[in-house]
Amino acid sequence: MKLRILSSLLLLGACGSSQPAESTVTAVQIGGSESARAAAAEAGPALDEGALSNLLEEDEAVRIRVPVTDAQPSRGPESAPVTIVVFSDFQCPFCSRVVPTIERILESYPAKVRFVWRNNPLPFHQRAYPAASLAMAAFDAGGDELFWTYHDLLFQNQRDLSDANLRMWASSSLSEQVIQQALNTNPEPRIQADQDLARQIGARGTPNFFINGRQLTGAQPYEAFAAVIDEELQFVAQLRNTGLPQGEVYARLMRDARTDPPPPAPRPGRPARREPDPAAVYNLPLSGNEPSRGPADALVTIVEFSDFQCPFCSRVEPTLDEILQRYPQDVRVVWMNNPLPFHQNAMPAAELAAEAHRQGGDAMFWAAHQAIFRDQRNLERPALLQIAQQLQMNVQEVIRALDTRRHQAMIEGQQDTARRLGASGTPSFFINGRNLRGAQPAAAFSVVIDEELARARQLVAAGTPRAGVYAEAVRNGATEPQFLPGGGGGNAAAPTPRADTVYTIPSVQDAPSRGGQNAPVVIQQFSDFECPFCSRVEPTLRQLEQEFGNQIRLEWRNYPLPFHQHAELAAEAAHEIFTQRGSEAFWQYAELLFQNQRGGLERADLVRYARQIRRVNIRRFEAALDQHTHQARIQADMAAVRTAGARIGTPSFFVNGRLLQGAQPIGAFRDAVQRALREAGQGGQANGAQPSPTTPAGTPIQTAAPSDVAAPPANAQRTPSGLASRVLRPGTGSRHPTATDRVEVHYSGWTTDGNLFDSSINRGRTATFPLNAVIAGWTEGVQLMVEGEQRRFWIPESLAYQGRPGRPAGVLVFDVELISIQ
Repeated sequence: MKLRILSSLLLLGACGSSQPAESTVTAVQIGGSESARAAAAEAGPALDEGALSNLLEEDEAVRIRVPVTDAQPSRGPESAPVTIVVFSDFQCPFCSRVVPTIERILESYPAKVRFVWRNNPLPFHQRAYPAASLAMAAFDAGGDELFWTYHDLLFQNQRDLSDANLRMWASSSLSEQVIQQALNTNPEPRIQADQDLARQIGARGTPNFFINGRQLTGAQPYEAFAAVIDEELQFVAQLRNTGLPQGEVYARLMRDARTDPPPPAPRPGRPARREPDPAAVYNLPLSGNEPSRGPADALVTIVEFSDFQCPFCSRVEPTLDEILQRYPQDVRVVWMNNPLPFHQNAMPAAELAAEAHRQGGDAMFWAAHQAIFRDQRNLERPALLQIAQQLQMNVQEVIRALDTRRHQAMIEGQQDTARRLGASGTPSFFINGRNLRGAQPAAAFSVVIDEELARARQLVAAGTPRAGVYAEAVRNGATEPQFLPGGGGGNAAAPTPRADTVYTIPSVQDAPSRGGQNAPVVIQQFSDFECPFCSRVEPTLRQLEQEFGNQIRLEWRNYPLPFHQHAELAAEAAHEIFTQRGSEAFWQYAELLFQNQRGGLERADLVRYARQIRRVNIRRFEAALDQHTHQARIQADMAAVRTAGARIGTPSFFVNGRLLQGAQPIGAFRDAVQRALREAGQGGQANGAQPSPTTPAGTPIQTAAPSDVAAPPANAQRTPSGLASRVLRPGTGSRHPTATDRVEVHYSGWTTDGNLFDSSINRGRTATFPLNAVIAGWTEGVQLMVEGEQRRFWIPESLAYQGRPGRPAGVLVFDVELISIQ
């Protein structure tokens, strides 16, 4: 009898991981412990090997070989008919959410299920590894019981897994020596072995479960587990009827199981995955201002796109040192930045390193580079300033560079370059233009380097000077990703990629929006108030609005994910705010939700935030929550995506129907908008709309309305156009910007009744724009300033928004600090 297989592996709620590296498992135990097998040798019918073989041959379940030995913590009887191996991570929120489900399974299936623990601390969960190491030390000291005690404690406190807490929790049962060794051991051999196995068998995210070898991914509901467990219990009963002892079931199932994951089934209507062409050469020009090490006239240049918070980037650095030692005259390494959006401290670390390069050239950059990677788990601002002090940098200039994001444009430009060439992950290398991805061993670098050395020597023999080899080698290179023929198709005949699909998702009238009401580009933002990536992308969207102004309209659509337990009610609350008070109030409320998404989205919290929005009827608001007034509206947003045939996570953006997924850098959004503008016949250029970013720490620009906001004082400077201003702080520069210059500023803006309507202080980012692309009062007024100057402007309506709907009316008052002229 053939068993029915679940139609697909569900992917609900799993922390992600990188593409698995090749690995093998050899000479492993795949059964239970010796004691389990001895206990399982109960008297029973003689084994009918033929009947057993027939049953196993008819088994349609896809089983993956996951070894179980005495070296792994477990719960439940060792001879249980169903063994569930879980690969988990103590810092993964989805792993903690599934713990109650595991408890329910053990209660529902007494003596029928055992759980076996394997560690898979993900690289972007920086405290997961020491927590896992300490838990395994507890296992060594007190067996399964002490391990599961620690397991529960760590998950209950996973938001604060500091060394101090780990030490405190362990001090009652482990010696100081054991604690010290556990926290300082990396890699821990058993954890490393678990991670290697996870990569081999395709358990890339957490949590990942193997139920008698059948994979179930993510924080699934109880019913998903029960469906597989019930099938397995039926199948095991048939196996037992052949005389197979119960204690031998798992070992027998694993005997013929796969040792690698099955290839993913192609999704209907989608091309197979295309493989990058390793021989392709890319056109990656260098400005000459990038940090580098190795001779300037090296025959082979390795351009390294890296991220200071990426663990794989730090691990590959010794390999690069080895390469430079092996090819001292012929190889140089050039650094480029690609801080990934989910590494929160990677951008400021990149800015510190760039400032080190500005102050002290290559020597100071590489010293900063080494210091950052030495302790990449601690890249908060105080740690970065400490590095600056240790390197004897000008710390005040470092503070100014971090506050004003002095090097942000350069870093974002390098991010854009990486993305356009297909180097979206880190580390990624271009060796004389040829792409090598990941923390590869030295041998992998040497293969490409040796091939490129031969090509470079031919160029030199033909008359190219050594210093010109790199430019010549990449001159005719590709400017977009190149793929191997076959599979998903070659470069010439590749099927239309998913990014070119235009999805039809109609706009709706009752959607909160901001931007130009008749904008040629509509960005539909499908988001989730409990999703951390959704909150992190908000400053990027504000920057996009600053650059494109009324050329774009951002339209909010709801997509609360099922494993975010508070997201749907938060979406309903936000829509009630919109229903009562409109889009402006909605965005204010959304900002409060995003600011408090970690533990602050309970019903009482939603009501408390609503009280902070002016003129909200709280009784009506609470009734809407209780009656789920807007639930159908939320579900309609989600249904619109399904109807269009799109498969998305959060955040996802449809830019005039083209899908852009995830918390992408500004360059990805900029490219998408410019493409949409070109297709709409608008030319594809940013218009530098009125700025709306935020301020760094330490800037004197304030958000409180000034005492003279109602009218300019008698000593204010006036121009013939009616613009009034007065200097709040003299500048340090001598040059005035022209109308065609780009400028970087901080600012706050009020109406004359003291209402703050916009401020870079509340946006967290300086504003940069062409001076001739903003309101006339700004264009005229900022030209009066020099760098470092701070000035207050009173801009008459004729030089401001001229009564345009949706914009502040009347005289506008701005405090502006001119940071730089570009």
